[in-house]
Amino acid sequence: MQRARVVITGVGLTSPNGDTLASYRANLLSGVSGVEFMEHRYIGRVPAGVCHYDEKKYQTRKELRNSTRAGSISIYCAHEAVADSGISWEGLDTSRLGVYLGITEHGNVETENEVYNISKFNYDVSFWTHHHNPRTVANNPAGEVTMNMHITGPHYTIGAACAAGNAGLIQGMQMLQLGEVDVALAGGVSESIRSFGIFAGFKSQGALAENADPTKASRPFDKARNGIVVSEGGAVFVLERLEDAEKRGAKIYGEIVGYCTNSDATDAVLPNPERQEQCMRAALRMAGMTPDDIDIVSTHATGTPAGDVQECKALRAVFAGAKNVRINNTKSFIGHAMGAAGALELAGNLPSFSDGLVHPTINVDDLDPDCAMDQLVIGVPQKLPRAETILNLSFGMLGINSCVIVKKIAR
Repeated sequence: MQRARVVITGVGLTSPNGDTLASYRANLLSGVSGVEFMEHRYIGRVPAGVCHYDEKKYQTRKELRNSTRAGSISIYCAHEAVADSGISWEGLDTSRLGVYLGITEHGNVETENEVYNISKFNYDVSFWTHHHNPRTVANNPAGEVTMNMHITGPHYTIGAACAAGNAGLIQGMQMLQLGEVDVALAGGVSESIRSFGIFAGFKSQGALAENADPTKASRPFDKARNGIVVSEGGAVFVLERLEDAEKRGAKIYGEIVGYCTNSDATDAVLPNPERQEQCMRAALRMAGMTPDDIDIVSTHATGTPAGDVQECKALRAVFAGAKNVRINNTKSFIGHAMGAAGALELAGNLPSFSDGLVHPTINVDDLDPDCAMDQLVIGVPQKLPRAETILNLSFGMLGINSCVIVKKIAR
């Protein structure tokens, strides 16, 4: 059975260095970091990727009080994606619209805050908010989008650690191909900077980035890298079947032509380069491509000493000798947006199909020899000899790997 072709027709996002695709892309090409210092309860001052989008653009003050940060980010991105797609909302059958959002974790922020609040009242649970349960259920971010936008189709929030942004895209694509929906809002979101546990966990592992200059703290592949910069953000894509998009004359960012998710089954934290290589090769097979057909590889590298090296082993195994490919990293600009990472990183590279440029990796002042690759783009953008394909990588804890391949549509 021939599968329906699925395309991206809208992008909505908020990131630490841009709240529209245009501003985000401009900052990626100009080398502008969005990482800043923030004061975190118990932890103190830490570098973090903080978003500054207009929270009240699509929600009232009361709705924001009852909502979650992940829900608010999701609502903002979903509205922006729909507006960008040009889909007419009036008359749209929203029972045929699905919402599929990946997330690393959800509910920790709200629970930590409530425990902190009742600690001031001798842990009297009468001071515990009655909004807690709907705030912390796993489907919350996607569910908040459906309530805000009056969508009556299916919604899932997909827990896939830091591979979740890609997982949301894959789920949306599959539901379109199965005929379960006609439009999918798919991607990933993160509220991770609000969680004490996220920072404390990375700090106890020795994996929390430190630097006197916050804009220099996220430095994948650099010899002086010392950990992860935790970030929030989100990117939501409008996905449609190609025939439907063409019928309404939609602009098309690209077609999802291949994907794979697999599992390391070896370690909860340390990546397995052999499984990462298998994930990339499986996605290439689905797309009917070879490594030479890929123009941009968007890496997952988070800035941890071991993780970056393991990923580079996998990249060399697949792309050694691939002359057209260029390799970059977006976390060097915005930190690690966890469940939103893969979606934001793909969004930042999509404009390459139009401008022919690949944005660089920044903060690589002294390239680690163990991360050296001839195709790595450092410091300044490069003009591509060909800009038609992107291979987007996202990996996560408990050994989950994901790869999505997007191709430019010839028009």
